[in-house]
Amino acid sequence: MTTITLVQGDITRQSADAIVNAANSSLLGGGGVDGAIHRRGGPAILEECRALRASRYGKGLPTGQAVATTAGELEARWVIHTVGPVHSRSEDRSELLASCFRECLRVADELGARTVAFPAVSTGVYRWPMQDAARIAVETVRSTPTDVEEVRFVLFDEQAYEAFAAQLH
Repeated sequence: MTTITLVQGDITRQSADAIVNAANSSLLGGGGVDGAIHRRGGPAILEECRALRASRYGKGLPTGQAVATTAGELEARWVIHTVGPVHSRSEDRSELLASCFRECLRVADELGARTVAFPAVSTGVYRWPMQDAARIAVETVRSTPTDVEEVRFVLFDEQAYEAFAAQLH
């Protein structure tokens, strides 16, 4: 059974088998969590992302999918990159957000990762409402069969932490 834990803090400071990057489809870095992971992880992550773009993901990583690279200088073995959906008031994209978590757990299982640290995917510049994102994340992790022993949600601020904590009760 997978244990779900919550931490308020900086995901780039976590020690885990795999750290999830809320990436953009280019895989070439960006703002928020994505930029922070690329900056702290160093050039090895970008180098592997460029190789992925040159091979399997010429048009970028599709929304809801996940792929792994080295973690570079982070305290992890791997970074699992996933592209969350942009929130829409007119279209239900919940399944795409849930897919991010399922796909990350699938990739983690393929890698043999036992601890995975997730950010609050799609809640930054993609504007997904925190309460709803927390519900989808926790429900998806709870319902997805995996060999991952610990899923750690690393939440940047108190509001995010409280939203996720409310889903665990």
